Amino acid sequence: MARRNPARDALIDPLFNNNPIALQVLGICSALAVTTRMDTALVMSIAVVGVTMSSNFFVSVLRHHIPTNIRIIVQLTIIASLVIVVDQVLKAYLFEISQQLSVFVGLIITNCIIMGRAEAYAMQNPPAMSLIDGLGNGLGYGAILMGTAALRELFGFGSLFGTQVLPLASDGGWYPPNGLMVLSPSAFFIIGFFIWALRTWKPEQAESD
Repeated sequence: MARRNPARDALIDPLFNNNPIALQVLGICSALAVTTRMDTALVMSIAVVGVTMSSNFFVSVLRHHIPTNIRIIVQLTIIASLVIVVDQVLKAYLFEISQQLSVFVGLIITNCIIMGRAEAYAMQNPPAMSLIDGLGNGLGYGAILMGTAALRELFGFGSLFGTQVLPLASDGGWYPPNGLMVLSPSAFFIIGFFIWALRTWKPEQAESD
């Protein structure tokens, strides 16, 4: 029997076996709000990956010096500081996308995925493993975001990353854009489809009655 690689498990498990959105159903609010187009979904995914990795790392480094009774406050302070840095970087270099993401960049602070990994993993593991765990969970979150955004933008606007893929009927093409895909409820159905597909592929993830 092959020996398990903890680093590989920490990186790969959140993608398929323990996806933060598809299995744990965390981070749903931003998944609904920023997935109308792939560019905003990509930037949000990168932001969450960066904040999750960094917060995990810093919490792990400081874990032996954080008093137990104020650990949540310290974790939130670290996460909030990182989110402020990300917000300022976006405003400086990607102002238009920052405007489109609006308050949802700031709401990364309240993302249960980031807080959950800091508390459940980074507080008990060394910095290197915590960094990998943050990367894996960020990528697991980003994968669902990008998949949802791809379907919504393709069928809602006929484009991907703003590049026209399906010729629109209004421009003499054959595809009439589906306005329902631009609305938030469509994200619910698409994420629900991803959850169904993942649990069909891996039946052990299905909740028992």
